[in-house]
Amino acid sequence: MGKSDGDSGGDSSGESAGKSVGELRGGREAAPGLTRRRALWIGGGGAVVAGVAALVAGGEAARWWWRLPGNEKPRTAGAVDFRGAQWVAASPENYRRADRPADYGIDRVVVHVVQGSYATALDVFQDPDHEAAAHYVIRKDGHIAQMIRELDVAFHAGNRGYNERSVGIEHEGYVDRPESFTDAMYASSARLTAGICRRYGFPADREHIVGHVEVPGTDHTDPGKHWDWDRYLGLVRAELRRSVRKPPRAAGQGSSGAHAPTGAPVPTPAPERRGATR
Repeated sequence: MGKSDGDSGGDSSGESAGKSVGELRGGREAAPGLTRRRALWIGGGGAVVAGVAALVAGGEAARWWWRLPGNEKPRTAGAVDFRGAQWVAASPENYRRADRPADYGIDRVVVHVVQGSYATALDVFQDPDHEAAAHYVIRKDGHIAQMIRELDVAFHAGNRGYNERSVGIEHEGYVDRPESFTDAMYASSARLTAGICRRYGFPADREHIVGHVEVPGTDHTDPGKHWDWDRYLGLVRAELRRSVRKPPRAAGQGSSGAHAPTGAPVPTPAPERRGATR
């Protein structure tokens, strides 16, 4: 799991120094000071206007419009992008709000392994000092938590460009323990990845579905040698061959009523916070 992709001060890609989620839980670094984004707002309206003018000149206005007052993209609290996922919100310090794919095209899934438990991943991704989080975390039994909307840029890969173009999926377990990767986990992760491929229109192959170890500049090894890529891609492709079922029509709604497609944001109740299991 790569730490902040450069949005928490400075312009470097901000790597995680090779530490896993499990390692960082016990020895976190100090939280950064004033962020670049906060400094802009503290600087007042003049700084905002000047910054916007510079962005327009540089062709970046499409990526920054929502940061201006009154232009926040509408969001539904507790909404998920994958039907059946549980919403567990990551700390806002561990991702960057965006409007993907309108501002950054999505053409990658990055597969991670926690090097720890599902509960550990949820714990550190909710910690603002951690400065990293993935969009999804999958438990051994196949249960999926979504912690960041796919709209937003999660700090998960340790590479700014990859963060902006990808969806990160963490899997409970350890790279050196093949028993970590259960049938239920593979099946659930494959359904999730197939939905992402379908939503953003990229193929299920090893160019577009990669391990954290393959991200340029990383020193991570996950998902490791025990992750069965042939099996995983086979499951993803099998899911893509399935016909997409439409949600049932709501009572009293005519044939012209609009429905969200399968995999569109679905509100779910916020989970109860329960200490180490949150």
